[in-house]
Order: sequence, then C-alpha cells, then structure tokens
Amino acid sequence: MTERGVLLWIHGGGWRARASEDGAALAAHGLRVVPAGYRLVHEARWPAQLEDVRAAARRARAEAGGLPLLVAGDSAGGMLALHLALRGVDRPDDVAGVLAYWAPVDPLGTDWRRLRAGDDPWADLLGHPPAPGDPATVDATVTTHAGNGVPVLLVQGTDDRSVPATQAVGLTGALLAAGHPVHSWLTHGGHALALDRPDLHAATAAFLDTVLPAS
Repeated sequence: MTERGVLLWIHGGGWRARASEDGAALAAHGLRVVPAGYRLVHEARWPAQLEDVRAAARRARAEAGGLPLLVAGDSAGGMLALHLALRGVDRPDDVAGVLAYWAPVDPLGTDWRRLRAGDDPWADLLGHPPAPGDPATVDATVTTHAGNGVPVLLVQGTDDRSVPATQAVGLTGALLAAGHPVHSWLTHGGHALALDRPDLHAATAAFLDTVLPAS
C-alpha cells in the first residue's frame, strides 16, 4: 500500500501512565504511524505535555519525506492531539488533520465533573483542581483554541465510563461553529474501543479520504 501520510500517535493513560493502544491499526489506512512520548503528571504539569508532543511532531515531519502530517491519539492522547492540531506545531496550519478517539476536552463539563468526582486527572495535569477563569484551565480546554480550520475526526463510545460522550458532542458543536470540517462518530461501546472494529475503521477511512490523496 502506498503511504498517504505520516501519523503521529499520542498515547492515552489519563496523563498518568502509558495506555497500551499504539495506533498500529491505523497503518491499514496507508499511514506511517510514529509514536510520541511525553512527560507524565508525576514528571511535569501542563503545558509540558504539549511541548513534548510538539517536539515529537517536528521530528516526525523532518522524516516524513514531504508526506502530509496528521496527529492522532486516544483518551488523554486524543486531547493532546487536538491541542497540537488546533494550535499548530510551528504554524497554525501545519497539521493536515487530527483523529481524536474518546478524548477528554472540557475539564469543567457538567457530565465530566459528575462522572470523575474524586478522581479527576485534570487536577493532576494542571497541578490543582480546574476552575472557571483559571488561566491553566482555560488554556487546557480544547475549545479555547478552535478556529484554524483543521479537519477533525472525533470518535466516542456512548457507554464510556471514563470520558462521557457529551465531551465529543460539545466539541463537535464548537468546532463546527468555528469553521472546522468535522466528522463525528458516536457509537456503541465504552472506553478504549478497538481501532480496527469495522465501524471505527470505516469512520476513520471516510475522514482520511477527505484530507489525503487516495491510496
């Protein structure tokens, strides 16, 4: 299969650990999957994680041979992928597209706070509980940075007990209002679904066909 693009994969794990999903299944779409690491919350607070994945994106781009650069991740990695794409690596428009699977995006979401009360990984990431008007909370909220027009894929299980589906629904509306092309796939299942499950594979393929040359 001809390579269509380079995909920087950012792992999940609540910013606390490294989840097992490595994005390798996405290579079936003609992508060269490159892993990105970042400091976890016991090593550094936000925005160190964004700085780390930016550095990884620069390395991946340097080795891309002119292929388009996409970014993707699951859970906490999906949040970092969204930040990287919406804010850019070095310019606002230097990411071809972002694929975010079951990503937490709003630390102040009502459903999020209800679901994760007493175990909120955002508090670990920021170094304090998220709060309205708090500069770190505002900066870490994905919708703060919408508007550069990068195409976005959001995939979310409706029975997710780690990241409520309302996170993806709310972000979809905000991105559409800001002028982003958005593919959103809300589907059955919980957290950490298999990326090669037929419906996820099809949703990913449909998105990639809008942002990359045909394979």
